[in-house]
Amino acid sequence: MTVTFEKISPNLDLNHKVNLRKARGESLVNMAFGEARLPPFPALVDHLIAGARRNSYGSVLGDDQAREAVSGYFTRRRQPTSPDQVILAPGSKPLLMALSLVLPGDVLLPRPCWNTYAPQAHLAGKRAYGIPIPDDCGGVPEPTALRDSIRAARLLGHDPRIVVVTLPDNPTGTLAPPDTVREICAIAEEEDLFIVSDEIYRDLVHDTRAQILSPAEVVPHRVVVTSGLSKSLAIGGWRIGVARFPSSSAGMHVRDGVASAASEIWSTLARPMQSVAAYAFSEPPELRAHVAATARLHGELARAVHGIMVNAGATCRRPTGGFYVYPDFEPLRANLALHGVTDSDSLRDHLLEEYGIAVLAGHLLGDDSKALRFKAATSMLYGENEEQQWAALNAPRPLALPHIREYLTRIEEAIAKLCA
Repeated sequence: MTVTFEKISPNLDLNHKVNLRKARGESLVNMAFGEARLPPFPALVDHLIAGARRNSYGSVLGDDQAREAVSGYFTRRRQPTSPDQVILAPGSKPLLMALSLVLPGDVLLPRPCWNTYAPQAHLAGKRAYGIPIPDDCGGVPEPTALRDSIRAARLLGHDPRIVVVTLPDNPTGTLAPPDTVREICAIAEEEDLFIVSDEIYRDLVHDTRAQILSPAEVVPHRVVVTSGLSKSLAIGGWRIGVARFPSSSAGMHVRDGVASAASEIWSTLARPMQSVAAYAFSEPPELRAHVAATARLHGELARAVHGIMVNAGATCRRPTGGFYVYPDFEPLRANLALHGVTDSDSLRDHLLEEYGIAVLAGHLLGDDSKALRFKAATSMLYGENEEQQWAALNAPRPLALPHIREYLTRIEEAIAKLCA
């Protein structure tokens, strides 16, 4: 089978185009890219510099010290882990791709979901089935629809064997409640599914009422957990990802397959990044405090943008983790049609060209192209430079800062005009 590569991932492509326009002097508010726009914590930089002379190749799985730190990280999250269950990689994305190559069967995805899951499945020669999410959250398929989709696919002779969940979710910024996670796990047991649980936003739950339950706590023998430091520590450009595999013989077989893929694709995580990982995943008190502060800031801005959307008449799940909102303007379809906005594509284009607001259209996330939905990354609103970003992180009332107030006012005015 020959796979044709035709397009750059839409979030990366749009972010590049927005940055080019900003470099030409255009005034744009970029909420189209899922980056935690904050400076790196100083101790992370110190460990990166200290590791810079480690220029030899390391272990494919990761250095012993780094894997020990990662195993402690998962163990503290009610997922007892030994170092041999861990692989480190240059970001969680290649680990997810390797899992698509190694695990058998087709892939079941929540709809909408992060725009990389389905293309990776296709690159691995698999079918990807998008299944609607529950009314109260994203990141997981609606359980009844999941059962129905599995059975319908098998009647057609297909072989769905993998279900991907995201806790908390990208793009809705919500967290599936424990009861829903248990339902998904029960279906996985009944239907013999393997679960890939993407928990890269786990440490950014900002709703104090939310409870997080990993599928690895419920059916540990059939769950691989992926994570990384791109979101919680705002070092996406450093590319540090991890995967935790089941301790069973089947789980170790999957780990060995991913290690084999790693050895042929990326070889190893760069040794300076191994030094960063060993420090970060050991979670010293000062770093825990920093992550908690970033989660609070994400919550403040996400709730503010959520309020703007809802006050304008859109429906939107209330964000509980991460830094996204996913509004639905269906109640205002008639108003938007007066502006020539009839689907997610035209909604995205109108916001960008008329108001200078960049968002990611819902159809690029597997959603219905005729729907009036988009993803907005509120983490891009902290400032254009480190001084503004540190001020946002340290302010007791970040929404009162002039530069953040300016962003929010501009968004509010644009949405009000759109819906008028």
